[in-house]
Amino acid sequence: MEMFFDSHVHTAFSADSEMQAHDALRAAEQQGIGIVFTEHLDYDYPAAGEETFIFDPAAYWAAYEPLRAEGTLSLGVEMGMMARAREKNAAFLQRVPFDFVLGSIHFLRGKDLYYPEAFAGREKEEMYREYFTVMRDEIYAHPDMNALAHIDYIARNAPFENPELTYGVFADEIDAVLRALVETDTVLEINTRRIGTPRGIKELAPICRRYRALGGRYVTVGSDAHVPDAVGCRCDRAREIARAFDLQIVTFRERQMRLCET
Repeated sequence: MEMFFDSHVHTAFSADSEMQAHDALRAAEQQGIGIVFTEHLDYDYPAAGEETFIFDPAAYWAAYEPLRAEGTLSLGVEMGMMARAREKNAAFLQRVPFDFVLGSIHFLRGKDLYYPEAFAGREKEEMYREYFTVMRDEIYAHPDMNALAHIDYIARNAPFENPELTYGVFADEIDAVLRALVETDTVLEINTRRIGTPRGIKELAPICRRYRALGGRYVTVGSDAHVPDAVGCRCDRAREIARAFDLQIVTFRERQMRLCET
């Protein structure tokens, strides 16, 4: 069984991070954990037509593969899932032997969910239902992914009075996503970004419970760190959630699942 891994970390190869690899590795070593670099790949980023969230996989592999040899670092990619990027995503993944492919939804209708403009003129329930429907469809359309990142991403910056997912309201749509994960042998990530508060845990817990009930067995844990201080952040709480719902924490190496200490 492997040591615990923080399986969602971004370094300077991601357009939104300046973290250096040695700083990330030092932060992980101090905690006695391993890490997976998951640099952003989001084609057709809607910023003046610029594809800013793309990195050079050959340069990435050349820079970090020597660090990978010690076994406490794996090299992955966080692949933005959009219908128009499916073929380009598949081709990108063939360019180097990534250890891990993390799939995510960052955009809806071509708009970045990080910014308020993506929510302008939208009703929460209709928008969130569309978000989960797109997520379900893209899971089936991206068979090379190993895990689904931050299922609750849309709630991070949503300007609604109550931005939470509230499983009871969106049960059908969330269940469809979870069934897609189970049917495609894709793992659910427990992302620690929003579990720093009781409310964040309260919203994620029923999703994890339902995932287990539908046949899900495995989860990755990811801090989504972009700076050294965030590496491993709140991973202890994620481990508690995994234990509470009898979910085994895993990481990936050479695209193969490896059990981690829970």
